[in-house]
Amino acid sequence: MESSTAIARGRPREFDPEEALSAALEVFWRKGYEGASLTDLTEAMGITRPSLYACYGNKEALFRKALELYERDKLCYVNSALEAPTARGVAERLLYGALTIQAGDSAAKGCLGVISTLTCTENEAIRDHVAERRASSSAALVARFARAREEGDLPAHVEPAAIANYLSAVSQGMAVQASSGATRETLESLVETTLAIWPSA
Repeated sequence: MESSTAIARGRPREFDPEEALSAALEVFWRKGYEGASLTDLTEAMGITRPSLYACYGNKEALFRKALELYERDKLCYVNSALEAPTARGVAERLLYGALTIQAGDSAAKGCLGVISTLTCTENEAIRDHVAERRASSSAALVARFARAREEGDLPAHVEPAAIANYLSAVSQGMAVQASSGATRETLESLVETTLAIWPSA
């Protein structure tokens, strides 16, 4: 006769891990890492704390998985932007892609990474993890603008790192404003202004 422990171990999960992770992502996106309590997370995910720990590890591990999901599902426009034929096209796809996510129909506004970094005052591991992932994207953007300058698509005096940092600052600023309630029209005006003053070759 099987023991109750063996039955429990063999029992299939009563929830969809991907759906639960999507629910956790929405909570982290709205509240940031530190603002999202375990109660907030388990209620949104429809699971118990033991189930959360068994499936995802701890809260930090859950956030890392949620961030991966966010980047895969919400930030897919970044790769598309890097493939744009011109430097201005890169900027346009990046900024309008950010606008779509930051001011979309979701109850969560802004950028998960920016919100979590700004509100995460105690967990250095989370801040460092977000910074590392952002640095990887920034390096790819710098390389793309360096190529654009070599091809004559950007003026010779424009530093690839500087223009990449400028775009990141605009995008992150949009995220902060979006999370503070800025309208889509306000954010769109920032995109249009940035593109209007884009350096021409």
